[in-house]
Amino acid sequence: MNPDERWMRRALALAARGWGRTRPNPMVGAVVVRDGRCVGEGWHPRAGEPHAEVFALRAAGEAAKGADLYVTLEPCCHHGRTPPCVEAVLRAGIRRVYAAMQDPFPRVAGGGFMALRTAGVETHCGLLEPAARTLNRAYLQATTRRMPWVTLKMASTLDGKIATRTGDSRWVTGPAARRQVHRLRDRHDAILTGIGTVLADNPLLTARIPNGRDPVRIILDTRGRMPPDSAMVQTADEVVTWWCIGKDLAPPDTLPARLKVVRCPVDERTGRVDLNYVLAEVLEAGLHSVLCEGGSAVAGSLLDAGLVDEVVWFLAPKLCGGTDSLAALGGVGVERMSAAHKLREVRVRQFGSDWMLTGLLGSG
Repeated sequence: MNPDERWMRRALALAARGWGRTRPNPMVGAVVVRDGRCVGEGWHPRAGEPHAEVFALRAAGEAAKGADLYVTLEPCCHHGRTPPCVEAVLRAGIRRVYAAMQDPFPRVAGGGFMALRTAGVETHCGLLEPAARTLNRAYLQATTRRMPWVTLKMASTLDGKIATRTGDSRWVTGPAARRQVHRLRDRHDAILTGIGTVLADNPLLTARIPNGRDPVRIILDTRGRMPPDSAMVQTADEVVTWWCIGKDLAPPDTLPARLKVVRCPVDERTGRVDLNYVLAEVLEAGLHSVLCEGGSAVAGSLLDAGLVDEVVWFLAPKLCGGTDSLAALGGVGVERMSAAHKLREVRVRQFGSDWMLTGLLGSG
């Protein structure tokens, strides 16, 4: 590994510390290097706070003059909640900037590099760009495709069952796998489930880990069947919760003040709330990543609609059996095996006795 790659990998590791905290901003890390050693580093912790470059330059102080800056994304050149990072870079006297990738945000989109070059700063772009794109794929998709990144999470037995013929589903996987699910929740902006899961399991869908951040909870409930005493309704004043119902329904008057009612058009083909409409509302709210923890109906509907970008599948080494046991995926499905949804960039990790398989779908 050459020195430039080593410093950029450090910047990427710093950027990842902001995972799940920076929306609607991207995760960014920065390292200031002078005479072959790090003299300052930083990352963007959350929206509204200074960007990674500013923290790194503050840490470097006078040592930043004539130094190199390694940053995971093109420095911004516009006024938002914070001043442009380009101005801070120029004030500090940075000699060269190495960026992993250009920022596709329309108010930047190469403008940061142009401003730096105009001021005499040498710029390089593309160092470890694939890794930077992977880190910020939710931000990139929201910016360029105007859709949130949707991760489908499922947990099943080896024979693809998520519940027995009596509906019992606790627990398919062991404690280690379930702890990993809480980490996934912490890293996503929103969590999506269906009314079937609410009625069957009455889940909280919170991130119960140290310093965990609860995602916005979104419940798909076309006919408005959610019980007022359900765990998510009862905690709606503590955790932001959306109740997505058919547009012709009138919600009851007695609801928690912070429970957001989203009246959605109904898809004529499925008879369910329009998933594209829900995801558009998600994006409009500045939420870039969605973790689907619904049952077979919601999971199948998302797959049928081509809305899944990533799959996280926990596989328990047990067999359920039974034709009446609940299969993991509902929906219409494909007609021919050649049309089956194929995962790419597949990875496998073990958690206790269970396995977690992850992979990407589509062009995400």
